[in-house]
Amino acid sequence: MENSPIADAGLDRRIAARLKTLRQERGWSLDELAGRAGVSRATLSRLENAEVSATASVLGKLCAAYGLTMSRLMLMVEDDFAPLVPQQAQAVWTDERAGFRRRSVSPPAQQLAGEVLACELQAGARIAYERSPRPGLEHHLLMLEGRLDLTVDGQAYRLAPGDCLRYQLFGASEFSTPPDAGARYLLFIV
Repeated sequence: MENSPIADAGLDRRIAARLKTLRQERGWSLDELAGRAGVSRATLSRLENAEVSATASVLGKLCAAYGLTMSRLMLMVEDDFAPLVPQQAQAVWTDERAGFRRRSVSPPAQQLAGEVLACELQAGARIAYERSPRPGLEHHLLMLEGRLDLTVDGQAYRLAPGDCLRYQLFGASEFSTPPDAGARYLLFIV
C-alpha cells in the first residue's frame, strides 16, 4: 500500500507548513535552525516552501532540534485522533532515496504515550540519526523479516527475525541492512 502521488504531495505541503510554524513559534531564524539541526539554510528554505520532500535523515535532525519524535511531527500534520485506525487509513511515509518506508500503525495521540510503527528498509539501506528527539526515549524493536544492523548510542546490535531489542535512546542511532537483505520490523515507542 503506497500513498498516491497526490496524497504524498499534500502530505509534503502539510509537513512543510508545520516545519515553518514550529520554527516561527520558537522565534528562530532559518540560520539559527540550521545551526541547531545541522541542515543547511538553503535546504531548510526549500523544505519550508515545499520545493523538496524531506528525507528521513533530515526530518530526524529537525525533530531532534525541536525535541519531537518523527511520529509526533506526523501527528501534527495528519487528521485528528481516532481509537481505531484501519490499515487503509494508516499514514505511510516513504523516503525513496534512503530505501525507507514507515507506516503509522498506531499514531501518537495527545492523551496516550505509546505508538507503533511498521518499518521497512530495502537491502543495502542506511539511515543515521545524530541524536534522540527526546533523551531517554524508550523503544522496543521487533524484527519480522530480514536482517537489521542497529547501533544505539555506540552499541552495535545485529537483529534477525523474532529478535526484540529494547532500548532507551540518548544519542545517535543508525539503521542499516546488508546488500543482500532488507528488513521489516515493528517499532514501539513509549
